Amino acid sequence: MVEELPQFKPRRFGMKVRYPPAMAKSILRQALQGLAVLHDNGIAHGDFQPGNLLFSLDDIDSEPENVLRQDENAQPGPVSAKVQRLDSKPDKWAPRELYVAQPLAPFSNIAESFQVKLSDMGGAFFFTDPPIKPVVPLGLRSPELVLAGEVNKTIDVWSFGCLVFELMTGQPLFCVPWTNSQTDQDDDHLLSLTTCLGPLPEALYQKWKTAPLYLTSGRRLFNLQLGGEADKVKKLVRRILQYDPAQRPSPADILRDPWLCDGESGSGSS
Repeated sequence: MVEELPQFKPRRFGMKVRYPPAMAKSILRQALQGLAVLHDNGIAHGDFQPGNLLFSLDDIDSEPENVLRQDENAQPGPVSAKVQRLDSKPDKWAPRELYVAQPLAPFSNIAESFQVKLSDMGGAFFFTDPPIKPVVPLGLRSPELVLAGEVNKTIDVWSFGCLVFELMTGQPLFCVPWTNSQTDQDDDHLLSLTTCLGPLPEALYQKWKTAPLYLTSGRRLFNLQLGGEADKVKKLVRRILQYDPAQRPSPADILRDPWLCDGESGSGSS
C-alpha cells in the first residue's frame, strides 16, 4: 500500500519508500486499538505483522461489476495450469490452479480519514491455551520464543514494538534471513537483538547454547533517522522491547503513550 501513495509515482532509483510519519503513526495506533480489544478479551493475535493489517475499501457498491472483476486478459495468463504435486500424490489442501494477483488498491482509502483493520485470526489463541508452535514471522519473534519456545500473551506486544520501528523507518528492525538451519536463523536473530538492545539477561543467555561461538558483549542502541520524533519513538520501542515479558506494557498501556496520543484527533481511527 505504501507504493500506492502519490509521492512514489513514478518510482525513481534511490527513492526511500516509506509511510509519512503521521500516516505510520495512525496505522500503528489503529492496529494497536484492535490488538487491545483482543487482549482485553483474553485473546492473543499470534501473527501480528504488516501483512495482516488491511486498509478498508471505499464504498464499492456503486462500482460496475465489470470494473471490480479480475481482468481475464491479464498477462501472463490470469489462471495457471492445473496445480500438481511433484510426487504426483493427491493433496486435498492444494488449490486447483493459481490466479494472477489483482489487488483492490485502487478502491482503498489512503486519504486522511483512512481506516486500518487487524485481520487474519488463523494464528490467534486464548491466553489460557497457547499453541506449541505459534506462526509469528521470524524477525518478529520475542527472545523467550526464540530460545525456549515460550508462548505468552506478550508476543503480540513484542511484534508491535518491532513494527513501530519498521513503519517509521521503512525497514525491519530485525531482518532474519531464511536458511536451512534453524540454529543459524536463531543465532542471527539473537545477535541482532544483543546489538540493538544490549546483552541478554543471564537466565535467557544460559539457554543460548551456541552463544560461546560469538562475541556478544557490549551494548549499542539502534539509530533512528526520524528528525524530531526520533527520541520519542526510540523511547517507546525500548519501553516495549523488554527482555522480561512481565515488564512489557499491555496494548492499552501503549495506547496512552504520549507519542501515540499526540495528534490522535486527526488520525482517522474509529
